[in-house]
Amino acid sequence: MRPSDRSAPSSAIPPPARLRAASPARPQTHTGNQQGHPLRQQRGQPTGGRTPQALAETPHSSCRTLPGGEEEYRIGQLYMISKHSHEQSDRGEGVEVVQNEPYEDPNHGNGQLTEKRVYLNSKLPSWARAVVPKIFYITEKAWNYYPYTITEYTCSFLPKFSIHIETKYEDNKGSNDNIFDNEAKDLEREVCFIDIACDEIPERYYKESEDPKHFKSEKTGRGLLKEGWRETHQPIMCSYKLVTVKFEVWGLQTRVEQFVHKVVRDILMIGHRQAFAWVDEWYDMTMDDVREFEKNMHEKTNIKVCNQHSSTVDEIESHAKSST
Repeated sequence: MRPSDRSAPSSAIPPPARLRAASPARPQTHTGNQQGHPLRQQRGQPTGGRTPQALAETPHSSCRTLPGGEEEYRIGQLYMISKHSHEQSDRGEGVEVVQNEPYEDPNHGNGQLTEKRVYLNSKLPSWARAVVPKIFYITEKAWNYYPYTITEYTCSFLPKFSIHIETKYEDNKGSNDNIFDNEAKDLEREVCFIDIACDEIPERYYKESEDPKHFKSEKTGRGLLKEGWRETHQPIMCSYKLVTVKFEVWGLQTRVEQFVHKVVRDILMIGHRQAFAWVDEWYDMTMDDVREFEKNMHEKTNIKVCNQHSSTVDEIESHAKSST
C-alpha cells in the first residue's frame, strides 16, 4: 500500500452533475481559491431545468472502475496528469501550470492547490471557434484532498461558463450509490458507468500500448482485461465524479452542455486508461518521487506552451472584458 499523503486536483461548478466510473486509480479532489471554494458555497437549490434566461445546469455522475487500490492510485493519478499534460502540449497549445502548492482547508485538512491555464483553440469544434477569439484559455483550479478532490473550470472569454467536478475514490467496483447524496440528493442526475477496458474511445486517441485489453503490467501482473473483468478483478477501486456544467448564453447552452459532458467523459476515460497502462512507470515511486517528477514535467510543459502566450494573456483578458 502506498503512503496516504497523496492528493490530486479537481474542479467545482454550480449544480452538480454526476459521473461514476470504476478504475484502478484515483482522480483528484476539491478545487478552490485561497479564500476557500466560492462556487461551492454559492451553489443553491436545483433550478429544475433551463430557465428563460438560458441557465443550463445539468448534473452528470460517472463511475470508473480500475484494477488496483485507491491508496496506490494517489501517486498514479499525479504521474498520469503530469505526463499527459506534457504529451498534449505543443506549438503554444496545452497546459500551463501557474500555481502548485500545499493548501490547508479547515474542513478537508491538508491538500494541494493547483491552478492551470489550458490553451486549446484548435481542438474546439468549428461552431465554437466561430464565437471565441483566436487565442483564449480555460482556467483550471483544483483542490486535492485525496481521496476527495474539487476542480473548477472557467473560461477567459465566457465568464458565465463554468464546470464543477467533485471526485471521490473508494475501494469498490462502483457499488456506492449514495456517495454524493448529502450534497445533491434532490437533483435529477444522469448517471454513467464507464469501463476503461471495453468502452470505446475516439479513434484519434487510441493507442494499442494503452489499451487495457492488450496491456499487461510486468510489476503487478495486472492487465489483458476482458469483458466482465470488474466482477472478478482484485484489488479494484472506483473513481466517482459529480460533474455540473453552467452556461448562461441563450441559444448555445444545450450544444455547449452536451459538448462539455462528452469531452469530460473522453478525457477521464483516456486518463484512467493511461494511468493503468503506465503503472510500471509509477508503481515504485514514493510521494516525494512523484512530486519531483511533477515539478520537472511542469517546467518542461510550460516551456512548450508559455513562450507563445507570455505576451498575449493581457490581450486575452482585455478582449474578454470588452466582449462581455
